[in-house]
Amino acid sequence: MSDVHAAIERAHREQWAQVVATLARRIGDLDIAEEMAAEAFAAAVERWPVDGVPPKPGAWLTTTAHRKAIDRLRREVRRDEKQREALMLADTPEPLGVIDDDRLRLVFTCCHPALNLEARVALTLRMVGGLTVAEIARAFLVQETAMSRRITRAKEKIKAAHIPYRVPDREDLPGRVAGVLTVLFLIFNEGYLGSEPGGETVRGELTGEAIRLARLVKVLLPDDGEVAGLLALMLLIEARRAARVSAGGELVPLDEQDRGAWDRALIAEGHALVRARLAAGEAPGRYQILAAINAVHTDARDIRDTDWWQVVALYDQLARVDPSPIVRLNRAIAVAEVDGPEVALAQLEGLPLDGYRAFHATRADLLRRVGRSGDARAAYERAIALDGNSAETAYLVRRRDQLGRG
Repeated sequence: MSDVHAAIERAHREQWAQVVATLARRIGDLDIAEEMAAEAFAAAVERWPVDGVPPKPGAWLTTTAHRKAIDRLRREVRRDEKQREALMLADTPEPLGVIDDDRLRLVFTCCHPALNLEARVALTLRMVGGLTVAEIARAFLVQETAMSRRITRAKEKIKAAHIPYRVPDREDLPGRVAGVLTVLFLIFNEGYLGSEPGGETVRGELTGEAIRLARLVKVLLPDDGEVAGLLALMLLIEARRAARVSAGGELVPLDEQDRGAWDRALIAEGHALVRARLAAGEAPGRYQILAAINAVHTDARDIRDTDWWQVVALYDQLARVDPSPIVRLNRAIAVAEVDGPEVALAQLEGLPLDGYRAFHATRADLLRRVGRSGDARAAYERAIALDGNSAETAYLVRRRDQLGRG
């Protein structure tokens, strides 16, 4: 029995997006696609322990979900043209974009720019990832009813605005892929950074789901450099997760982490993706450069072995692609290791990041290193006052208290 249950769980993990995506194409309705996919999996829970796991679980689930959708549509009095076509089992392929894949169409529909970013994230996790509404609500620390409304409104907007279920045309694809990657990285960061005060520092269900979805997009868009770059970036960050928080619940900065606890398999996979993009000889985008920076960090067996000159050079390259204050802040951290904390402090002047906790934490550390204890204490206090998770707060409080009262 446990083998059957494991098979159902595996099928849900691997086939949910395909079942929903296929139904969405055939029926033209995300609500029906989602509900009938859920009913198909419920049927599997009932039938597979009795009949055995079918040789092709995905095909069984898709066929079951499709039959249930047709039965439901037959019971409805009013049907639009697309639903009548579904009743006739019309399933003729049509030119829907540069790449013809149901799952990719579903991803682009869920990440359509007509939806606000919160809706895109929630809808992607539900429709593509297969997470329950309760799981998504729990991950984003909102009430289940509120998350359900958010997802419902997103689906209603797709229907009302006649948002097409399709992969964008070739000329539109780069911009739309960027929007998909933004959603996936937001999901990952929400899990990894754990921004809620008093909440979990790392929510592995979200980081894992973001990586799983990025792998799916990588399969569907194997030649897109930024897709590969984002996957590599997430793998190299995730590889350090086990060493990021101490047993006492305090954040452990990169220079103090036990590198023996890093996941070497994830690092190897991330490095391979970075090398493949370098070998492609194409101008890298933001995610590819960030992945390269993380590859340098994870290549060093000791913090003293880090090639800081290369890190600074990569940040220079990143600043040409993304000249944001946060990029300049992170570059200054690397500059401190090359040219010293005084030079780095000068580069922080004027950055419009007063409400950003990492800015004040970085500034406090640099001030501490140049011996300006009073100014460092004030910067630590400002960082502590800003929202962040409990592990970060514990670390900042300890560093502040180590300054003494002098």
